[in-house]
Amino acid sequence: MKKMSKGRLVFEIFNYIILISAALTCLLPFVNLLAVSLSNRSAVAAGEVLFWPVDLDLSAYEFILHSNRFIRSFLISLQRVALGVAINIVVIILTAYPLSKSSKDFKSRTVYSWFFIFTMLFVPSMIPSFIVVQNLGLIDTIWALVLPGALPIFNMVVMLNFFRNLPKELEEAALIDGAGHWTILWRIFVPLSTPSIATITLFCIVNHWNAWFDGMIYMNRPENYPLQSYLQSIVVTPESIMQVMNPTDEMARLLLSLSNQTARAAQLFVATIPVLVAYPFLQKYFTTGLVMGSVKG
Repeated sequence: MKKMSKGRLVFEIFNYIILISAALTCLLPFVNLLAVSLSNRSAVAAGEVLFWPVDLDLSAYEFILHSNRFIRSFLISLQRVALGVAINIVVIILTAYPLSKSSKDFKSRTVYSWFFIFTMLFVPSMIPSFIVVQNLGLIDTIWALVLPGALPIFNMVVMLNFFRNLPKELEEAALIDGAGHWTILWRIFVPLSTPSIATITLFCIVNHWNAWFDGMIYMNRPENYPLQSYLQSIVVTPESIMQVMNPTDEMARLLLSLSNQTARAAQLFVATIPVLVAYPFLQKYFTTGLVMGSVKG
């Protein structure tokens, strides 16, 4: 190995310290959240829990399994992610492909490009958005959560630039062989764009899974809340946890053994699991898809 200079060694040490500190800053809150959710209510109330459970207690997770509102909101969020990501990817691909062409091939390309850039810079306010969703009859339906954001402009720009970086000769050869644009898009461009599509898919999953505000304004009934809207309501108003139980059912016994803090911690930790599970499968495409889609070659 090549011997490092003192300056390089100091830089390496300083760099590792910064990176490890940043990683711990992201990781330790999750560890604390898990420890709180697994601890006895008295230990949590006394502030004895830091990064290790005190008096191990699984009542919070038993509470989740018996909480109909949590399970329902969890399933609504899964449905939202499945529908929303599928719609996002299809609309992004169908929009990015024609916009990736030159002005010679697509004469109105510049007009459409400026239109999409305008919508990205000037986001409509809440009241016009709500009126549109209401007039379309989407209030209290899953479509109110997925259709207003069907085309994320930033993700579309990433995909557009990725398409531009693909060799022009592939398209020309396909056109000579008699292929149409639909064939070129779905049989050549899309298979070659796996890194970019995987990156955009991850962005869309995180966006849909973490969104809570649209659920609060488009859903009139709390039982239709997606998971993050439900969690936001119990974090802001902890008393709402009591609304999930009837005094005569199993919930009464469980709530005697845990506090609002442990119940909230368990629900918040469970809510992070799907994204943590999905990320490792898409991470290998993340850097390639983002870099190749962000710079035009």
